[in-house]
Amino acid sequence: MADAQPIVIYPPAEDGGRRVRVGDHFRGMAYGLLDIVEFLRLAGLEDAEEEWVRESGLVEWRGGGPDAWQH
Repeated sequence: MADAQPIVIYPPAEDGGRRVRVGDHFRGMAYGLLDIVEFLRLAGLEDAEEEWVRESGLVEWRGGGPDAWQH
């Protein structure tokens, strides 16, 4: 990734969504990894893909990792 902005995925909310922050900007509520990928692409990280989100050390997962979603 060309850009090293901090990426924070917050704990799941009651509806299962997780807030996504890239740098200083809240990007939206994600309900799965594909939502996170889309937010990252919109933030300028065009090379983002699901596996990268799962494994990257640039992504800080709070309240559970990439498989922690409530429904």
